Amino acid sequence: MPTRLKFVVAYDGRPFAGWQSQAGGNTIQDVLEQAFVEIAGEFVRVHGSGRTDAGVHALAQCAHADVPARDLTPETWTAALNASLPAAIRVVRCAYVSTNFHARFSTTGKLYRYRIWNDRYLSPFEEGRAWHVPFPLVPVNLERDARQFIGTHDFAAFAVNRGRSEQSTIRIIHSARVRSAGKCITLEFAGDGFLYKMVRLMVGALVRAARHEKAAGEIRHRLDEAGRSEARARPAAPACGLYLVRVFY
Repeated sequence: MPTRLKFVVAYDGRPFAGWQSQAGGNTIQDVLEQAFVEIAGEFVRVHGSGRTDAGVHALAQCAHADVPARDLTPETWTAALNASLPAAIRVVRCAYVSTNFHARFSTTGKLYRYRIWNDRYLSPFEEGRAWHVPFPLVPVNLERDARQFIGTHDFAAFAVNRGRSEQSTIRIIHSARVRSAGKCITLEFAGDGFLYKMVRLMVGALVRAARHEKAAGEIRHRLDEAGRSEARARPAAPACGLYLVRVFY
């Protein structure tokens, strides 16, 4: 009888076409499932806490798989998987869990981080790891505007249709923090859940508001109108700066 294995994965999203399995096979899920085949000798379906787009990174994506019953410790699974995975994907830790646990449906929230490199030139060491914004940003102003997202709102105006309608576009943002260290500015959002491209659209709106004074009121307007007003500019921050930091259960 299969045993449910929960595992935490870190990955550099640049070489991959996102998390979700697809025909080309070059996704995080596809690569993980191939690693399980090499170890278990049979196909094992991997379930993630949610999708990340091409180019998006993870410090601690959570997933589970029902593995064949074997006398392998979680530590052995961790070592075996990492031996079969490319260097851009690392399994951080594994644990056996109850079959009642589900990586996606058991989640209570997530924490995302977005990194901006705020300088005239982009450091070559930040290529593909941060959004290069060459004009000056004021972190305290970004945090002031970011606080508008805290609370329960309809985020329809901060989402992209993935091809299927969401049951609800209402989400709760518990915290919105902005920190700066040298030329790097990080924005962190913790919430009960996030819609498709929601964080990237939130960051895009914050940077737009920082650059264009007339855009300062757009965030509140979009939250209040929930996408029901006429179409407005909705710039999304690029995928390269986004990191899934933690999944809460």
